[in-house]
Amino acid sequence: MIVREGLRALLEAEGDIEVVGEAETGREAVQLAKKLRPAVVLMDIAMPLLNGLEATRRILKAIPATRVLILSAHSDDEYIRQVILLGAAGYLIKQTSADLLSRAIREVENGNTFFSPSIANRVHSLYRESPDRGRLLKKNAALSSREVEVLQLIAEGKANKQVAADLGISIKTVEKHRQRLMRKLDLHDTAGLTRYAIAAGIIESRVQATII
Repeated sequence: MIVREGLRALLEAEGDIEVVGEAETGREAVQLAKKLRPAVVLMDIAMPLLNGLEATRRILKAIPATRVLILSAHSDDEYIRQVILLGAAGYLIKQTSADLLSRAIREVENGNTFFSPSIANRVHSLYRESPDRGRLLKKNAALSSREVEVLQLIAEGKANKQVAADLGISIKTVEKHRQRLMRKLDLHDTAGLTRYAIAAGIIESRVQATII
């Protein structure tokens, strides 16, 4: 909440940027984006219920004209790769100044891409790494949207009963999703699923998202 309030205050002080909505969860971010159709979405990678990467994928699929700008505490190559593969318009680390953030929003709204200076020089080489690109696309494509949701909740330490309640499905259905995840990813326990979720950028420290 504090993060969102701070971002709203910073952006509205710019005068030419209007904050039209805010979301507490990844699912809410997708719903609001579909309803409000903002020019730019500022999205944190890790979100409750639906991680920011999956939320970004759904927003870009539903509203191709909307530009998504990723905000994260991490600058790992794996996160940057996935953001590029998703088609997001840019990637900013959280230490970014208010001036740079507003500049990035204007740039992506104008159809350009924008990356934090500390990672911009790595973007081109990461995009050209075709073996990794193919591997990531294959792995990501293997999981359905629902499986990604289940995987995130499992990796966050929730029991099957909690996952079922959060997603509005039966415990038996959760168990089936868990079994399919292990089979598809060739993993054999919850610890393995959690390690995969972290490595794939599905979970990190919990943060918020602001829709602009």
